[in-house]
Amino acid sequence: MDVQEPIASDNDPVSQAKVKRHEMEQMKERFAKLLLGEDMSGGGKGVSSALALSNAITNLAASVFGEQNKLAPMPEDRKKRWRREVGWLLSVTDYIVEFVASQQTSKGGSNMEVMMTKQRIDLKMNIPALKKLDAMLIGCLDNFKNQNQFWYVSKDADESEKGVQRSDKWWLPTVKVPPEGLSEESRKWMQYQKDCVNQVLKASMAINAEILAEMEIPDNYIDNLPKNGRETLGDAIYKNITVDSFDPGQFLSTMDLSTELTVLDLKNKIEASIVIWKRKINQKDSKSSWSSSIISSEKRELFEDRAETILLLLKQQFPGLPQSSLEISKIESNKDVGHAILESYSRVLESLANTVMNRIEDVLYADKVAQDPSLLAKKRTMSSRGVLDESSSQVSGQTPIQTPTGSPTSMTLSDFMGWNVDQETTSSASSPKSEDKETEKYHSKSAKILARTKNSYMEKLEAYKLRSPTTRH
Repeated sequence: MDVQEPIASDNDPVSQAKVKRHEMEQMKERFAKLLLGEDMSGGGKGVSSALALSNAITNLAASVFGEQNKLAPMPEDRKKRWRREVGWLLSVTDYIVEFVASQQTSKGGSNMEVMMTKQRIDLKMNIPALKKLDAMLIGCLDNFKNQNQFWYVSKDADESEKGVQRSDKWWLPTVKVPPEGLSEESRKWMQYQKDCVNQVLKASMAINAEILAEMEIPDNYIDNLPKNGRETLGDAIYKNITVDSFDPGQFLSTMDLSTELTVLDLKNKIEASIVIWKRKINQKDSKSSWSSSIISSEKRELFEDRAETILLLLKQQFPGLPQSSLEISKIESNKDVGHAILESYSRVLESLANTVMNRIEDVLYADKVAQDPSLLAKKRTMSSRGVLDESSSQVSGQTPIQTPTGSPTSMTLSDFMGWNVDQETTSSASSPKSEDKETEKYHSKSAKILARTKNSYMEKLEAYKLRSPTTRH
C-alpha cells in the first residue's frame, strides 16, 4: 500500500524539504526492489531486472490510472506522481548504450576512428515518442475540464435518473446528454478528441507489436507446441485458412467472437500456428522433426501470411484484448531491459488510450440515442439474440450503431509517428493547427521508425486498408 504523500506549501521551506525527503525515500525503496528483483528477502530468488522493471511500470500505471470511469482530468497529485515515478523508471534507458564508430582528429591533424558510446537506437527513437503519447493522453483528459454538454449518473441511481449505457459494463456510471443531444460544435469537438486518442492508440499498438516481435520466443513455449498447424488450429479453422480462395474478413465472420475468452483463444491458436510454420520454413533443409511435412515451403509461407493477416485484424478490432500466451511467455523470459521498458510503457499507454476511446464512444452513443431513441430498442433486441455488435459488424462490413458515421479521417500512423528523436516535446492534442505543423515537421523521420522490419505492423495495416481500431465492449 502506498504511503500518503505529504502536501507541500509553496511558501514553506520546511514543508518542501519534507516532501523532497519523502520522494527520495520513495525512490530508494523503488530502486531497491528493482535491484533485488522483487525478492525482499535478499536470497537471490527474484526475477530478472527486465521483468522487475516491466512489472514496476505495469503496477504503477494500475495504481495511478486504475479504471478511468469518466472523461475528466486526472487529479493533480496523481498526475505529478505518474510523471515523477515513471520518470524514475525510464531514467534507466539513459544508460543503455551501444558502441558506434566516430571520427576523431588528433593534435597532429590526423584522423582516426574510435568507438564511442551512444544511447541504443531503439530507445533513442521510441522513448521520446512514448513520452509524447503519454503527454497527449493526459492532455486529452485535461481538455474535458470545463465541458458541460454531458454528465455522469451513478450506477446506483434510480432507473428514471440513469443515463445511457453503451456496453454491458454495469459497474460504470451512465452518460446523460441534453434531451436534444450534443450541440453541433460539441459533437465535432468530441469527434476531434476521439481522432486524437485514436492516433495515440494506433501508435502505441504499433510500437508494442514491433517490440514484441523483436523479443525471442522462449524455448519452453516452443517445446509445448504441437508439431503441425492443423493440430494447433483444429480441422475447421485449418481448412478455412488453407482454402484456395481466402478472405480474412469472411474468415472472421465465421468465427465465434462473442466473448473475450473466445477471441483470446483464437489469437493463441493463430500465433502458435505462425510460430510453427515459420520454424518449418526456417528449418526446411535440416533433419529436425519440425521440417518433416508434405506441405511445400511456398504453401507454408502463404498460410503464414494469411494467419498474420488474421492476427492483425484481431488486434485492430480488439485493442483491449488481454495478452496472449506467446506474449506473456516472451515478457516473462525476456532479459533485455530496454525491450522490457518499451513493451510495458507502450502497453500501459495502449490500455489507457483504449479506455479513453471507450469513454468517448459512450458519450457519442448517448448523443446518437438522444437523436434516435429507437437505437436503444434495437440494442436490446440484438443483445437478447446474442448478436455481436460493434466488433463483428466491422468484420462483416456493416456499420455499428455505436459508432457515429462520418468520422473524419485524421493523420495516418506514419504521419503521427515521425518525431524528431533529438527533441522531446510534451505538447497535448488540443490545437489542430499546432498538431498539423508538428506532423509536417517530423514527417521525414517516420520511415526510419517504421522501416526496421520487412513487413512492419503499420505496413500491413495500411495494406489491408484498416481504419481506426474498433473499441471492444
